[in-house]
Amino acid sequence: MFTAKIGRVTLRRGCSPAWIPGLHQDIRFPFRLQQAELLFWDVEDRNVKLSSGFLKMSIHILALRRVTASLVFVSACLAVPIFVAAENVFRAGAAVSNITPPLGELIVGGWVPTPATHIHDQLYARCLVLDDGSTKLVMVLCDNVGIPREVFDEAKRLLHAATDIPTSNMLMASTHTHSATTARGPSKVLQQDDLNEYQTFIARRISDGVRCALNQLQPARIGWGSAQEPTEVFNRRWFVTNPSLAANPFGGVDQVRMNPPRGNAALDRQAGPVDPEISFISVQRLDGTPIALLANYSLHYVGGVPKGEVSADYFGYFASEIEYLLGAGDVTPAFVGMLSNGTSGDVNNIDFRNQNPKRYKPYEKMQEVARKVAQRVAEAHGDVEFHDWVKLAAAACDLELQVRKPTPEMIEYLASVTDSEDAERRHRREAIYAERIDKIMEAPETVEVPLQTLQIGDLGVTAIPFEVFTEIGLELKKSSQFEDIFTIELANGSYGYLPTPRQHRLGGYETWLGTNFVQENASELIVKQLLGLFESMKSMKNTAP
Repeated sequence: MFTAKIGRVTLRRGCSPAWIPGLHQDIRFPFRLQQAELLFWDVEDRNVKLSSGFLKMSIHILALRRVTASLVFVSACLAVPIFVAAENVFRAGAAVSNITPPLGELIVGGWVPTPATHIHDQLYARCLVLDDGSTKLVMVLCDNVGIPREVFDEAKRLLHAATDIPTSNMLMASTHTHSATTARGPSKVLQQDDLNEYQTFIARRISDGVRCALNQLQPARIGWGSAQEPTEVFNRRWFVTNPSLAANPFGGVDQVRMNPPRGNAALDRQAGPVDPEISFISVQRLDGTPIALLANYSLHYVGGVPKGEVSADYFGYFASEIEYLLGAGDVTPAFVGMLSNGTSGDVNNIDFRNQNPKRYKPYEKMQEVARKVAQRVAEAHGDVEFHDWVKLAAAACDLELQVRKPTPEMIEYLASVTDSEDAERRHRREAIYAERIDKIMEAPETVEVPLQTLQIGDLGVTAIPFEVFTEIGLELKKSSQFEDIFTIELANGSYGYLPTPRQHRLGGYETWLGTNFVQENASELIVKQLLGLFESMKSMKNTAP
């Protein structure tokens, strides 16, 4: 005896005789059929041949809605294809994959790389998979300062080969912790042909983490919401009245200064806005048990890490804190907390007007920020409307951008600096930028950067492979057709800073060639392209097929 539950078919508006999808003959009902659900079960055949595509089946009509007759029982022995149309079920799965490198690898977060001497907390690729029954979306956040496109592309290649999920449906991003070992290549704009050992390791671990999440897919509900935490976001670019504070490494003077001296009398005003919104997506089992939560906050790293120590920064602490606040510590499979970096290219958590700030112990400040952000999310979580099913969609493209090249004046100035060992330097970073300019001279004229949008029901997500200025994220929120939207930066690659044209005119660290690498109006082209990708998904409705 072979017994199996096959699936469910919904029949809508028809009349007797009714044709059931998948059956090769009519089933006749003694009444006009408005709607019925048929649950196929008790497949019986002593000699089942799956290759034939047919099984003997007893059909039981379990429920009838809006009909003129009461419960009807029909039994028939029919030849039925083994494929039966099933209702779409929303599913979710999450997992983590350890990407902590060996000691000795270089930590890139300051001007001079430092070898890792101690692992304070482990680094992870945190993975979330969503499945609406026909489309799967993959979202991965890696504890790293900025992973190049080539590494993410290799991870996507491995994952696609193992799962057939389209690479356009995979969003992979770095958190931008400044206390993680680097996975960077030789240049932001030079193609890297071969991955090094650590880059290869990360690609494999990302793929493995997503595959583990796929193995844990289960029926789920999904919801999203937002909260506000304004006390930890400050624009770090300031207009200053003292020109000596705004010198640049190319022999000129800017209008603004990044991270000026605290409490300095020359501080005038901040050069850009901030975005205090914390957006988040929550997935849970049908019984309400948490599976994962992915949040997004437009704040750069926090720091406060001793030299040589590896840490995921406040992004890692948030994962632990939100797990505690949601009571998900004993969940199996394990709950996965995730925090992505929003549009924070010009934002940190330092109030430069405060001349005498509180002094923090190592790791204390990042823990404080993580608790605040997690607390706001937990408070808003109680008001989230969860959905049993939402439509998922993705769109992606490459955008060709011009690579910025140094002006003749810039080349001449930096050459004079490097040619003369005892030359008086007006800026202590001139030697560093002279080296960066040399590399840019070898770069191609253009570079193709990956852009991506996701649709999760009525929520939109954009992915940009730069450190994105906050006003760009705010523009996307204002211009998008989605009421709820957020942007993940350093997604699918890492190409330096992305200021707006206005911010380029003001100057400052984030606009310097060697920190920024692409044409000055790149942000406008990127916003236009992302809005176009959203438009291409406009026909995707939040209704089950």
